[in-house]
Amino acid sequence: MIEDLQIEKIVDIVHSASEEVLKIYNQASFKVETKKDNTPLTLADKVSQDIIIKGLKKHYPDIPIISEESEQAGFKTRESWDCFWLVDPLDGTKEFIKRNGEFTVNVALIYRNTPFLGVVSIPALKVIYFGQKEKGSFKKDLRSTEPIFANKDFRQAITLVRSRSHASRKEEGAIASLGKIEQVCAGSSLKFCYVAEGKADVYLRFSRTMEWDTAAGQCIAENAGGKVFDLQGNPLRYNKESLYNSGFFCISGLKEIEDRLKSYLKSDSGLSIKT
Repeated sequence: MIEDLQIEKIVDIVHSASEEVLKIYNQASFKVETKKDNTPLTLADKVSQDIIIKGLKKHYPDIPIISEESEQAGFKTRESWDCFWLVDPLDGTKEFIKRNGEFTVNVALIYRNTPFLGVVSIPALKVIYFGQKEKGSFKKDLRSTEPIFANKDFRQAITLVRSRSHASRKEEGAIASLGKIEQVCAGSSLKFCYVAEGKADVYLRFSRTMEWDTAAGQCIAENAGGKVFDLQGNPLRYNKESLYNSGFFCISGLKEIEDRLKSYLKSDSGLSIKT
């Protein structure tokens, strides 16, 4: 099934959703609702969801879909899935509402619990990042499509990117273990893309995320040469019984950074890591 995938089709679907999201973003005002989990919801979330779901079902009707704005199948149904789509129609709704441009549209294909394909669009910048296992990662704008690569050179000051809206105090110890850093804040899965294209060396997140928040960005970072692992030092996996992620590190692939973070996790009484 995955042999028939054409990432260009997914990029086109995400681009179409992004264009509609941008139209709503550029309106003078838009309605904001509150979901049951006390998170915001806008018309852009709904419109993007509809476009993506229809597009995926049209081209790949046999692949199931999990989306933030849809009712999710239970684990008894999901545990037999070999592959499925993970969709976040508007990642960074808070950033969308703040109108700072740092929101994304995310689509990933999960194959055997790992991200196989990922597309992240930044509508406000008219930029799309995409990656596929064993085929690399790319950045597409209005002018060109170019391959991207995570940083491989150790810098005197490590560039750390953190969440603009969800930074956690629990992250401070891990940050201190990195030594001299330059810190940048950004919203949504844009942070994965910073690591993927070499703008940042580390993105760490100790607060809770959902699988659809991370899958596409993880795919792009990993296929650009980066690494993503959970707080036990294992690859970040998908289709868990719970769709929550407890925490993770995305790094550029530099061994020095990985060693520092793993050493911190071993020594911290609140965290453990398998060796």
